[in-house]
Amino acid sequence: MIPKELAKKVRYIQIHTNKAVNDVLAGEYHSVFKGRGMEFEEVREYLPGDEVRSIDWNVTARMGRPFVKRFREERELSIMFLVDLSASGAFGTVDRLKNEVATELCALLAFSAVKNNDKAGLIVFTDRVEMFIPPKKGVSHVLRLIRELLAFTPRQAKTNIAEAMDFLGRVTSKQCVVFLVSDFLGEDYERPMRVLSKKHDLIAVSVADPREMRMPNVGLIELEDAETGELVLLDTGSASVRKAYEQHGSERNAAIRSLFASMDVEQIEIETGRDYVRDLVKFFRSRERRQ
Repeated sequence: MIPKELAKKVRYIQIHTNKAVNDVLAGEYHSVFKGRGMEFEEVREYLPGDEVRSIDWNVTARMGRPFVKRFREERELSIMFLVDLSASGAFGTVDRLKNEVATELCALLAFSAVKNNDKAGLIVFTDRVEMFIPPKKGVSHVLRLIRELLAFTPRQAKTNIAEAMDFLGRVTSKQCVVFLVSDFLGEDYERPMRVLSKKHDLIAVSVADPREMRMPNVGLIELEDAETGELVLLDTGSASVRKAYEQHGSERNAAIRSLFASMDVEQIEIETGRDYVRDLVKFFRSRERRQ
């Protein structure tokens, strides 16, 4: 039996995300992720208005009247979500934690995949891979992914993005669209990311909270690193301390953007408390223009 509170959260996300998918995202998703190409479907008689270039001259010569080839888009794709649910994701100062936003975002994309008859799979990781669900179709499968993400309790606190990407490379030989969802506080993942991005359509989704980039004046506070337990005393009453904190956050974000750009890995920047549907639509439309 699914706990009542968990079932309620799953239902809320299903309703909330389905509305966004139906109203906004399904068409954007379809336009950007077009499938693997065109597949031959049939030969039929030429009709006025058909493209002359589609005439099958061999069949036309044999039958004595014009025939055309018809193709259909080979639509089916596999979408893989690599989701970082390490301890640093259990942080949020607006209305939701980073991990909660990551779950809603994955739900939104997974329901868009279902709407387009694509498969969706899930890898949840910390400093090791803690869960793997192979890609499948269907609403019931997407609901399972959401339940697993919402109910997940990490066994480890730290982050190893490289391990998750290496794992995906081992368990799938088929080309996928990969959404790597993380706050990217891990290190040493450049090499496996380069390898993964050459084989798959890799999209990095960075999830952040405003307080990781901007600190208000709240006096003397103690900050704890959720992954290492390290404590730091910070005097937010000092303008120079707040400025240095903000500069550190800006430099870190710039370094991540630069790294992704150097590998031609596209990035979606998500922030807790901000409308991530708008961010996704903006990404899809920008990508479509580049295609």
